[in-house]
Amino acid sequence: MKNICVIGGGRWGENHIRTLFEMGNLGGIVEANPKRLRELLEQYPVKGFQDVEMALKENFDGFTIAAPAPLHYDIAKLLLEHGKSVLVEKPMTLSSETSLELVELAKAKGAQLMVGHVLLFHPAIVKIKELIDNGKIGELYYIYSNRLNLGTVRTEENVFWSFAPHDISVLNYFVGEVSQCIESKGAKFLQKNVYDYTITQLTYPNNIHAHIFVSWLHPFKEHRMVVIGSRGMISFEDSSPEKEIKFYNKHIEFEQGIPIKVENPTEIIPYEKKQPLTEELKYFVENLDKKIEIADGRSGYEVVKVLEKAQELIDEKQ
Repeated sequence: MKNICVIGGGRWGENHIRTLFEMGNLGGIVEANPKRLRELLEQYPVKGFQDVEMALKENFDGFTIAAPAPLHYDIAKLLLEHGKSVLVEKPMTLSSETSLELVELAKAKGAQLMVGHVLLFHPAIVKIKELIDNGKIGELYYIYSNRLNLGTVRTEENVFWSFAPHDISVLNYFVGEVSQCIESKGAKFLQKNVYDYTITQLTYPNNIHAHIFVSWLHPFKEHRMVVIGSRGMISFEDSSPEKEIKFYNKHIEFEQGIPIKVENPTEIIPYEKKQPLTEELKYFVENLDKKIEIADGRSGYEVVKVLEKAQELIDEKQ
């Protein structure tokens, strides 16, 4: 049985802790706040530490990092230098330079490096990828993702860095490529240096296009993804109670140069409902002695490159 140590006992860190505990793989918790650490250890009776150096003295099989994003690089680098396999939450680091450094360090040390792009383990996203690859929608044309809600507003990172890593990782996964061109714009309302909404357009090889709209100033919650193809369209709204994958059997055909709309009944695509975080952590544990291929360090680096470029473009417009 693999023993994993979770670094960070905040909201998302506790999700890691609870899930690994339920899986039987929780070996330790690192949390700098002694009061919070005591609370967690009362609920999850494992080894507790207030710093990573102390946890490194134990023989854990791997670590997950759910600390604040500015700490990701330093913690991951320390662990990788000791040859420890790591799952680091998104965004991997706050620069492409440091992300690439971690990728190369993991390779040099023979350690596994994975990034917490949890949507790549969402059964609905996996199913949509399967539908795209099987030609259900024909030629892939366009994808868009809306990730909207009121809050949680961050003070240390803008809405694009906070929300969009999920969407960038999914777009790259669906297309099977990284974007060639990026355009982005946004606006700041609540704080001087933090963007509250952004719209980013991405162009992929083979004339595939996508856009990401993220905002934490929105009257209702919407996590919606739409995929458009030459023979049909797919929508998935993760924020809806039903969480249905809908296949719209509709497209445009040309008859003697005239565009004709073809519409058939909408189909609900069945898929197995599982918890994405559980699937992600299972994958990490099961591949510690193999090779991380889904959400590996390289894919995390590619996501940070998009975040960085979009930030640069947004800042230029201010």
